[in-house]
Amino acid sequence: MSAPPKTELAVLPDEAEAIRHAVRTASLALLGDDCVFAGPEHVDGLVGLLSDPAVSGPIYDLPRQITAKSILAWIHEAQAQRTVGEGILIVNIDASGRVSGYSRFTIWPERSAAEIAGAHRADHQNAGRGKAGAARSFGWMFDVLNVRLIGVTAALDNVRSARVIEAAGFVPMGERETIRPDGTTRRSLSWEMTRDDWRAGGRAPHPEAK
Repeated sequence: MSAPPKTELAVLPDEAEAIRHAVRTASLALLGDDCVFAGPEHVDGLVGLLSDPAVSGPIYDLPRQITAKSILAWIHEAQAQRTVGEGILIVNIDASGRVSGYSRFTIWPERSAAEIAGAHRADHQNAGRGKAGAARSFGWMFDVLNVRLIGVTAALDNVRSARVIEAAGFVPMGERETIRPDGTTRRSLSWEMTRDDWRAGGRAPHPEAK
């Protein structure tokens, strides 16, 4: 289960509705040509990706167990969330047509906040690619989804993700208890960033953003 950031922003109904509309109509163009919305046709690819414990192990909100049935239900859940403006699930497709990664965005319009979780196949993991991809995703959330706050979490021992998050300028918010879909809990490190702080870091809105 995804958990909203600790910080609560004051959000008027018009802003919340604008965020819902942005989620429902979001284009993936700014994320890259390899990104598509996840559908039933990606079940086998996602099962293959997430069956690797090195990929799925550090992520708290994935279905357990990883099976075709659980992943199909997960995709359908994400599609339903998108129709109400509260979630997006995308997959990355490599040059051979295989699923090489995924990103799941959970949005709380009434808080103008969002969370991202995701992973990539081992052969697509390197420091430069991870930082660049994360920066695109964070910018997309601020520019396209129009949220004002992003929260992220990582397992206590997930050094790779922590480095990427902190390199992007996120503010550490300490530890928090995260709840897995099976009801078990995990201690996680958490970080937050506001859109104003993102902009203050010299990151202008993408010219193609809404």
